[in-house]
Amino acid sequence: MKHLSRFLVASILFFGISNAVAQDENNPWAVELGMNAVDVFPVGEEDDRIPAALRGEIFDEFFNVNDHWNILPSVSRLAISRYMGSGFVFTAAGSVNRISKLGDLKVSDIGLGTTKDFTYYAADGEVKYSFKNAFNSSWFDPQIGIGGGYTWVDDIGFGTANALLGLKIWFSESIAINLQSTYKHSFEDSYGIKHFQHSAGVLFQFGMKDRDGDGIADKDDECPDTPGLPEFNGCPDTDGDGIPDHLDECPFEAGLPEFNGCPDTDGDGVPDHLDECPTVPGLAQFNGCPDTDGDGIADPQDECPEVAGPKENNGCPWPDRDGDGVPDHLDECPDLPGTVANKGCPEVDTEVIKQLNEFSKTILFDIGKSTIRQESFAALQSIVDIMREYPTAKFHIEGHTDSTGSLALNQRLSKERAASVLDYLTTIGMDRSRLSSEGYGPDRPIAPNTTAAGRQQNRRVEISLDK
Repeated sequence: MKHLSRFLVASILFFGISNAVAQDENNPWAVELGMNAVDVFPVGEEDDRIPAALRGEIFDEFFNVNDHWNILPSVSRLAISRYMGSGFVFTAAGSVNRISKLGDLKVSDIGLGTTKDFTYYAADGEVKYSFKNAFNSSWFDPQIGIGGGYTWVDDIGFGTANALLGLKIWFSESIAINLQSTYKHSFEDSYGIKHFQHSAGVLFQFGMKDRDGDGIADKDDECPDTPGLPEFNGCPDTDGDGIPDHLDECPFEAGLPEFNGCPDTDGDGVPDHLDECPTVPGLAQFNGCPDTDGDGIADPQDECPEVAGPKENNGCPWPDRDGDGVPDHLDECPDLPGTVANKGCPEVDTEVIKQLNEFSKTILFDIGKSTIRQESFAALQSIVDIMREYPTAKFHIEGHTDSTGSLALNQRLSKERAASVLDYLTTIGMDRSRLSSEGYGPDRPIAPNTTAAGRQQNRRVEISLDK
């Protein structure tokens, strides 16, 4: 029953510690299995139960393992720890041992009336501070701490105040070796035993909160609800392009860092999700589409992508049926080559007027009348044919006489003859709106009226360009 009471006290201590520290989802538990060694020699004080001759000065022969350390060759220490935050760890530990040596002598040789080794049980609570973060190390973890506990040596139990130094060496985030030396000071002068307890154990850390199951603790996981990769602090990289999904504008398509994880299939500097022509290299100003003919209209909107043309004609050049350089929509004579100055229509030059007048001077009238003689009809047809080659030109028909007869008669006759020519031209297809006529009588002679030949030249019909 005496051993049962010791384990009951240890169990109560474990239970109290594990419930006194609230569980923190960001900080794990740890369990440690190991061995312990008890040394009563280097404590530097007399003890009522241990003769002074069996003790040395403080820390005297501190590492005299063979002569002074009592070691049970089996797993003899169990500890459960809880990280509390800010570098502090709370530990509950239970240990068993067998005291066979006090100083340099065996228990059976001291003369204490027993030949048996002493039994040793201890239950301790510890608060330790870790310097792991201070050293900015992932494996080197020195610690200091204080605590208290209760120790039984055979049938005698006593409380202790503890001070400790330790070193954890981490092999991974969850496994470490823990080396620790604890000075246990008993305030019971009559039966308490001051001593050092050394321990070495393997520590397993557990209880890590990892909601997404990716092996990265939630406290270190930037994407705690989505399984991810260590190199991205727990965030996934679905497309495997080296850019984690939460920073990747195209998380399902492998892309480039300069485009925030989006691809640029055609390599034109415009990422595919912004590229209206993602498989054809193009220009940024056209959202990644090309402008093959360089007319400022992207190929998809250009009905003539390989021939430059205006936007108003959907990128196609304006048609120019007559090939005169004036597009049809601006060409007043789209089927007749002309000049830009004359809006695409042919211009009437002096040669044309000369040709018209070559025909007009052959026009004959009945004597003293404005009636056109039939033999002049062919010349008049030739005149119309020439005029119709210049569809925008306007012509003026002039009637002239010689000076024979009265001025009034000549004026009337020249006017009527000019009008008669105009009327006839309209009957054979000439647009009346393009013609005008006037009679000038004898006022504009081109030869002397003193000779018959001169008067014949002055009796004439002339055609000029009406500007």
